[in-house]
Amino acid sequence: MKVLVVGGGGREHAMVWKLKQSPRVKEIFCAPGNAGIAGLATCVDISAEDIPGLLAFAKGGGIDLTMVGPEAPLCAGIVDRFQEAGQKIFGPSQAAAEIEGSKVVAKDIMARYNIPTAKYAAFTRYEEAVSYVDQNGAPCVVKADGLAAGKGVIVAMDKETALAAVRSIMIDRDFGGAGDCLVVEECLVGEEVSILAFTDGVNVVPMISSQDHKRIFDNDQGPNTGGMGAYAPAPVYTPAVHSQAMKEIIIPMIRALDAEGRTYRGVIYAGLMITNQGPKVLEFNARFGDPETQPVLTLLDTDLVEIVEAILANRLDSIDIKWLAQSAVCVVLASGGYPGVYEKGKVIKGLDQVPAEVMVFHAGTAFKDGEVITAGGRVLGVTAAGSNIVSAIKSVYAGVDKISFEGMQYRKDIGYRAIERSQ
Repeated sequence: MKVLVVGGGGREHAMVWKLKQSPRVKEIFCAPGNAGIAGLATCVDISAEDIPGLLAFAKGGGIDLTMVGPEAPLCAGIVDRFQEAGQKIFGPSQAAAEIEGSKVVAKDIMARYNIPTAKYAAFTRYEEAVSYVDQNGAPCVVKADGLAAGKGVIVAMDKETALAAVRSIMIDRDFGGAGDCLVVEECLVGEEVSILAFTDGVNVVPMISSQDHKRIFDNDQGPNTGGMGAYAPAPVYTPAVHSQAMKEIIIPMIRALDAEGRTYRGVIYAGLMITNQGPKVLEFNARFGDPETQPVLTLLDTDLVEIVEAILANRLDSIDIKWLAQSAVCVVLASGGYPGVYEKGKVIKGLDQVPAEVMVFHAGTAFKDGEVITAGGRVLGVTAAGSNIVSAIKSVYAGVDKISFEGMQYRKDIGYRAIERSQ
């Protein structure tokens, strides 16, 4: 079959890499792709948000299956448009994807169906948000309602930071239209875990757990990013926590969405905080996470195409999804200045020196004059598996050590919580 992958980041590189392993797949296209994806698929110069262009390509190119990586086209209704045109596509509908497209929609659904999450209040007026923060103080979490590429969340430990965040989102418009509405939440305390699950709208099959590292610097310091690394599985996600999360959060959310007329098919992502009262929802996303997808798909031992086709045929319960009994770690190499202002066009050296057992997923890269250059904030996701978390970390950093570009920054402690728990 011919497959089209929509997107051009590290997540999409991991998806292409896993799809390439399927004997069912004869040819892969990726729009727009990147310099790394180009080694596995034919890159097509169409934006991930150009839905008419993508649909025309799929119809004209005889594409048998389209897989959507990023949230923006999902929230813009790419699945609905493709299905209306008779094209097979994997991902949630626009109505279902609104659990990521609007934090207020997601929080309101959770409130209606008693799904455990942080207490919250939503505002469309700046003065009312300021008054709420003045009265309730800090710590709190301030979130832009709409899509902000993983950066529209500010954890405020004091009132001044919270008020500055409200101003940044609603007045300065640092996240554009995503700041038309704003959510202020209580600050949950605990350890975070990411749970991705496959669902056909009725059946729900969780993937192996993972943990993202959002802050830019070691020891979880500095501003939030789109993710500086991840590992799987996460020891904090014990069998008891898993049982509670599935029973109280994941399955109830799929049932709630169906009841709301938003039947969800695809990959659903729950960002959870494991608190003293049990798991609570930080956020829901409507797609594979990034960078969690890189280690999670590294450990997937079942043909991804078979899973996707089972979901599209509403028979997810008929397939046995298996995972490797290993650990995997992804370390993100980012441009200097990220998540703020950064330069592009830096030549990346050492890619040909990385050990064979280490996979380098490209995120923000391009070709120029025969060389691979930086073209984004998060540039590469160096990923490796091992028999345990310690061996996976050792392997991944051996790969990182071979790569360099001007201004390169990365965290040196990805997976540290897993090591602490193992000790």
